[in-house]
Amino acid sequence: MKAAVLREVGKPLSIEDVSISNPKAHEVLVRTAAVGVCHSDLHYIEGLYACPKPTVLGHESAGIVEKVGSEVRYVKPGDHVITCLSVFCGHCEYCTTGRPFSCQNPETSRDSGEEPRLAQHSKVMHQFYNLSSFAEQMLIHEHALVKIRKDMPLDRAALIGCAVTTGFGAVIHTAGIDVGSTVAVIGCGGVGLSAINGAAIAGAGRIIAVDIKGSKLNLAKQFGATDVIDASRTDPVEAVKELTSGGVEYAFEALGLKKTSEQAFRMLRPSGVATIIGMVPEGQMIEVSGADLINDKTLKGSNMGSNHFRVDMPRFADFYLSGKLKLDDMIARRIKIEQINEAFDEMKRGDVARSVIVFDQ
Repeated sequence: MKAAVLREVGKPLSIEDVSISNPKAHEVLVRTAAVGVCHSDLHYIEGLYACPKPTVLGHESAGIVEKVGSEVRYVKPGDHVITCLSVFCGHCEYCTTGRPFSCQNPETSRDSGEEPRLAQHSKVMHQFYNLSSFAEQMLIHEHALVKIRKDMPLDRAALIGCAVTTGFGAVIHTAGIDVGSTVAVIGCGGVGLSAINGAAIAGAGRIIAVDIKGSKLNLAKQFGATDVIDASRTDPVEAVKELTSGGVEYAFEALGLKKTSEQAFRMLRPSGVATIIGMVPEGQMIEVSGADLINDKTLKGSNMGSNHFRVDMPRFADFYLSGKLKLDDMIARRIKIEQINEAFDEMKRGDVARSVIVFDQ
């Protein structure tokens, strides 16, 4: 099969032929229909996070089941599915206490002594977060996917696999915003727009979008933002405080930067909650004022929107099909796998919210 391979940090991905194994007992072979080009993948390309190499990146995907292992009962060939990097085992401490998004049980991947799921010329090709979606096929554990209705377009379903679940989930699960509350979202890419859309659906009274690109701020209004702030022209913290007479109740950072994470915390009113959705590079420290802690302010992280994806993702598909989730406007370009490096270049320039790779079916 054709796949986009990361061989060296800072270098473009190469399009190569990669071999894929047959599914074992609890595994599913999926024909990839679409995969979003996500900023998280870029972190690994740029070396901000480490991964073994060579590896096939990609994690925001949807497709159609081709084969299933002998013990798989949840899906069958022909089913439409969305993948999720929050692969759960179902019986560890995290899974049994309602936090499957934190499951780290290694049994959902193959042991080092087994035949690898991906290979090239008899050598291991590493799998990214047990998915590796930048490829024509995926071989994954049955707990890495969810079945969805067949009238859900798969190119838009792919966005639910990461951007929507991460952004929307951070709003309703991690932070648990109140109806009528004031919300600020820093960064209006795919995840930030999903947080804005989620806040609107959840009943936020005022939603303030912050970005440095006018085009993204215009898009944010379509997703439910009531106010926008161009951070290239003004201090976003002071602007938010002025708009809200002292600060928001909930702030979300969707860029993964030290500066904007600190800004999210500083724009809170007393007893406010700042949730960092973006992946802050390894080794970087976020600093907050100790005095703010006396005012009952909270800084917290979010792992993939604190999701319960087998429940959440089908609901998000329903939201899209009922007109509430604005996935059509999030996709800037539909591209071939051979154009993947162009998509990352556009992402680095901040030109697009999401490009989606579409495979021939």
